[in-house]
Amino acid sequence: MRVNQRTRNHTYWEYDKIEMNKIRIRTFYSGKVQGVGFRWTVRNISNNFEIDGYVKNLADGRVEMVAEGDEKQVGAFIEAINERMSGYIRDIRKEKERPAEEKSGFEIRF
Repeated sequence: MRVNQRTRNHTYWEYDKIEMNKIRIRTFYSGKVQGVGFRWTVRNISNNFEIDGYVKNLADGRVEMVAEGDEKQVGAFIEAINERMSGYIRDIRKEKERPAEEKSGFEIRF
């Protein structure tokens, strides 16, 4: 959020620090990640973090997960998933995206 601040004869813009640290990461998991409760586990882990996004199965056998929020929260969330589900994950591919600024919570998509 931009805030217009005036000081004497100058106008400048301040950006809210929270929004500047907001990120969106799309992660693709492959391995034995379908049919093992992966999405439900990710959804349960999300309850411990202040993030928005979703997790869903893909037709090619991978799982797609999108997480948006504070950079530290998203990083810790992804780390928690990777640690908890490490026995099922063979490969992880991450893509950084522009934050969508949506407040939707975290859900399982079908």
